[in-house]
Amino acid sequence: MPAKNVKAKRPNNRFVIDVSAPATDKIFDVAAFEKFLHDRIKVQGRTNNLGDSVTISREGDEAVVVEASIEFSKRYLKYLTKKFLKKNNLRDWLRVVATDKNSYKLKYFNVSNQGDEEESGDEEDE
Repeated sequence: MPAKNVKAKRPNNRFVIDVSAPATDKIFDVAAFEKFLHDRIKVQGRTNNLGDSVTISREGDEAVVVEASIEFSKRYLKYLTKKFLKKNNLRDWLRVVATDKNSYKLKYFNVSNQGDEEESGDEEDE
């Protein structure tokens, strides 16, 4: 069998972070999040080194898209998203959930008041 010319395949990753739920409620600033990603994403161990290898764009107030032509981890985006939420004191209300292989979605925590009512009922009996 003759050897084939095999070019190294350049990875082409496209990750989407859906921020539509908190953005429509006006508690999440999509432009600030996009700038945060621009400032914090490291390429070859350095920030502000994106060049042509990583592009960050915004699709209205619904999603932030990160496209990378280098090896890029989806988990790293989740880490940076959680860091942004913590910085803006939103980590207590929002969580980052994977919706498919290349996307995350910001969802609200399910907070139920049923547990509070039951606890207050127990205190009255004592």
